[in-house]
Order: sequence, then structure tokens, then C-alpha cells
Amino acid sequence: MEQGNFSMVAEFILLGLTDSLELQIFFFVFFSIIYTAIVFGNLLIILTVIFDPHLHSPMYFLLANLSFIDMSLASFATPKMIHSLASKHKAISYQGCMAQMFFLHLFGGSEMMLLVAMAIDRYIAICKPLHYATIMNHRACFGLVLLSWTTGFVHTMSQMIFTVTLPFCGPNVVDSFFCDLPRVIKLACLDTYVLELLVIADSGLLSLICFILLLISYSIILVTVRLHSSSGSSKAFSTLSAHITVVVLFFGPCIFIYVWPFSSISLDKTLSVFYTIFTPLLNPIIYTFRNKDMKRSIKKLKNQHVSCRLTF
Repeated sequence: MEQGNFSMVAEFILLGLTDSLELQIFFFVFFSIIYTAIVFGNLLIILTVIFDPHLHSPMYFLLANLSFIDMSLASFATPKMIHSLASKHKAISYQGCMAQMFFLHLFGGSEMMLLVAMAIDRYIAICKPLHYATIMNHRACFGLVLLSWTTGFVHTMSQMIFTVTLPFCGPNVVDSFFCDLPRVIKLACLDTYVLELLVIADSGLLSLICFILLLISYSIILVTVRLHSSSGSSKAFSTLSAHITVVVLFFGPCIFIYVWPFSSISLDKTLSVFYTIFTPLLNPIIYTFRNKDMKRSIKKLKNQHVSCRLTF
């Protein structure tokens, strides 16, 4: 059958999280509050790092970039989901659907590489402290961030370049609250077996390999920290535990969705909510409340803001 004989789908129907009206009202209020907290929390970290000279170090520069990616990751689908919860017509345009999948894998791939960059930063700081300032200079930091975004862009383009050429002639119902690549490509009017394998190989294996590499690197760092019984070790261990927590929270759901072959639709929805909404919320909480320097800088920034308001 020729591709020209297909009538293109103009929009996709997103079934969302539930059919229950009561739960939809609850989720609308709940996720509106959560999304506001995500934007506020991550913006607070970004502004604190920018305006406090004491935080102008590689670790906090990378942390600010992580906050920006987290805020973006939460924004590619959450506002649309909140709007759909309050609307009877739960549809998204074809272009909007493609955009969601593009940005999901752009931000997801970028965050994976950025977490690796943060692990490299901690490795050099703890295992090679005398050479840290020389190795992790401004050029190296910008290079790592640029590499993260490049990885995300290549990762999403390697999948989207094939997805946008697929013909969609119906059905157009996606059983999720956003356009998820594995579910959307199944709706194409062609055999997508090879493309599904590509998605698993690209997203699943990338997540799994990065996760394993991060666990190995952090294990080496933790061994190094334990061998040094100094006052700085407890601070280093606290920072590392925060990083490891973020890694597990982000990679766990991604690996389960893209690698584990027996996951159900309801479980996939729950895990999707977790890594697109709850992880961007938990990251600022983990880094803020476990980091004394960050808490002190936020308090200082708050006091300066209050002083400026009183002055004017």
C-alpha cells in the first residue's frame, strides 16, 4: 500500500491518567500545585547559583543546569496534562504530539549525560583534589554542558527522524497523559517492529549503560571517601548520597519503561508521572535540604530581597 493512500491523522487523543471525574478534579489541583512547586524550586536554585558568588563553582554550575533541564522536563507535558484534566476534549495536535516526543528525549538524554558530567566533577574533586581547579575550569564546565545538550539532541533526532516520516491513518488514541514514543509508533499504518527495536536500543540501552557507569563511578568515589577520615569526608559523602539518590530516581523508571518487557500500561503511567513530574520536584528538595551551602545562600538571597523591599 502506498504512503500517499493514507489520510493523515490531524490529532491524537490522550486518555490521561483516569476516567473518574472525582480523580480528575483531584489530579488537576494536585498537579497544579506540584508543577508550581517544580518551577519555583528549580528557579530558586538557578537564581541562587547566579547571584551568589560563593556558588560560582563547577558543582553548582552543573547543578543549576540540572535544575533548568528538570524544569524543562516537567514543562514539556505537565501543563498540557493539567489543561486536559479540566477539559472534555483531551486531544493534542499531530505537531504537538511530535514536539512532546522530541523534547522528552532531548531533555531526558541531556539529563543523563549531565548526571555523568556531575559524577566526573565529583570524581575529580574527591580523587584528584590538587588538580581539581586546573581540570574543572570554566572551559571544561561549558564543554560538559554543551556535550550534555549535544547528546540529548543526537539522541532525540536519531529516533524522531524516523518517527515523523511514519503515516498515521488511525487509530489515534494514546493511553497515556502525553505522547510517549513507544505507544505512538504502534499507531502507525506500517510495520514498526524495526523502529520499536531502535527505540529500545537507543533509549533503553542508553539509560541502562549510563546507569551502570554512574553506579560504578560513584562506588569508586565512595570507597575513596571512606578511606579518608577527615572533616571533609562527611560533607563529601552527603553530597554524593544526594547525587546517587537523583541518579536512582531518574534512571530507575526510565530503565523499567524502555527495557523491562513485562510492564503494564498502568505501571508505565505511574513511572512516567514519576520521572517527568516527581523527579524534577524531588531534585531541588534533595539538593537544597541536604546542602548547607545552598541553604545558607538561599537564606542570604531571601534576606537581601527583603532588605531591598524595605528600602523602597
